[in-house]
Amino acid sequence: MRRLTRTVAAAALATALALVGGCSSDSDKSEGGGGSGAALEKVTYLTSFGNFGRDSYAWVAKDKGFFKEAGFDVDIKPGQGTGSVIQTITGGQADFGPIDLTGGILQLGNGQAKDFVAVAAIQQRTMAAIVTVEGKNIATPKDLEGKKLADTPTSVVRNLFPTYARLAGIDGSKVTWVNGEAQGLIGMLGSGSVDGIGQFVVGQPTVEAVAKKKPVVLPYSNVMQDLYGNALITSSKIAKEKPEMVKKFTAALLKGLEYSLEHPDEAGEILKKNVPAANPGASAAELRLMAAYVRSSNSGTAIGTLDSGRVAKSIALLQGAGALKQNLTPDQIIDFNLAPKA
Repeated sequence: MRRLTRTVAAAALATALALVGGCSSDSDKSEGGGGSGAALEKVTYLTSFGNFGRDSYAWVAKDKGFFKEAGFDVDIKPGQGTGSVIQTITGGQADFGPIDLTGGILQLGNGQAKDFVAVAAIQQRTMAAIVTVEGKNIATPKDLEGKKLADTPTSVVRNLFPTYARLAGIDGSKVTWVNGEAQGLIGMLGSGSVDGIGQFVVGQPTVEAVAKKKPVVLPYSNVMQDLYGNALITSSKIAKEKPEMVKKFTAALLKGLEYSLEHPDEAGEILKKNVPAANPGASAAELRLMAAYVRSSNSGTAIGTLDSGRVAKSIALLQGAGALKQNLTPDQIIDFNLAPKA
């Protein structure tokens, strides 16, 4: 990690010196300003779900110059959950974005989406969860019966809930779901208009900061242990036509991810600088919690890798729970030629 940190620092310093020295024309070249004469390639990137600390690594990659060094001018926009991110990318309005991989499997396997592929893992384990606060009389999954939950219609937490409910022994017909926007869910919980919300486990610090109450978390990983968390996707068209561009963008984004995990406080401040409504302290706390989900249990495995065997187990779990209408293979949703190698 120290070697990576020195490398990042050196790259950032080199970029700064180039700007101070009046070499801005070089910094706007593709291939990291390598003198090819080509302008930066414009890319639109969607966050996974609003602008919280868990997604700050994209802003870090932009702020620290990692995207520019790789030849990209990146426009970052807030996503609204797995289904929405897939639709926006396959519709051509964005180029890259993270989705919950399990949610992507559900979308693809049930004919709700197509023409996208995953190219890197962001988290090695699912962070999907139901989050409530103390005073709601919710301590176990069974306690969700008779309660009102909120989430975006296309969120993986909501779409994976029937499978979670079946495996956790919940009567899903006794749970009421209402719609909410990504940035407004915690406010709904804090106001008492709902009993719980779809959220990632790392959202605990932000929930506590906004709702002013101690969070209670029911992680999906307690009953579904083989599932990946978020994965970076692009359209099948871009993956086929621009494979080298995909690899370069992925590497720059993962560089931002690793830097953010090593410097969570700085990442929180970078997010605040770009998204004034962000809480830098809560953002940093989210990143500290997220680190355990990003890094593989195998210390020798690089960040971002995807394992075909694990993906096959995830598919089998969903099929066994009756959540998939179609049979899938791992290479139908993941382009292993573009994903980082283990």
